[in-house]
Amino acid sequence: MKYVLFSLVLFLAMCNTNDDNDQVFCTEQFVYGLNVIVKDANTNNVITENIIVTIRDGDYEESLMNIEGNDSFFGAGERPGSYIIIVTSDNYQTYISETILVGSDECHVIPKSLEFFLQPN
Repeated sequence: MKYVLFSLVLFLAMCNTNDDNDQVFCTEQFVYGLNVIVKDANTNNVITENIIVTIRDGDYEESLMNIEGNDSFFGAGERPGSYIIIVTSDNYQTYISETILVGSDECHVIPKSLEFFLQPN
């Protein structure tokens, strides 16, 4: 959750326009387009262990990252697109999302924060 709030604050500060000459000043911040939290549908507890989150946009495929101690999986770094998200685990039923659109502005992708609830096997 801290990552989501931190990302939101950074996102709001990322692109600044100067009304005097309409120039856009962008930060060098690398922004991830997708931030996914996976929860057990029965307990509502966040689950990260033995969870694989994969995204697909046409021929493009990426496994989202999870840093130990963080509740989120993140990816699609600076890559707008139309993503299908697949969440798999040996202990849960596979989840396949509807298409998730990640847009961009003049500077960066516009992050999407999502929660998916998995049914135990």
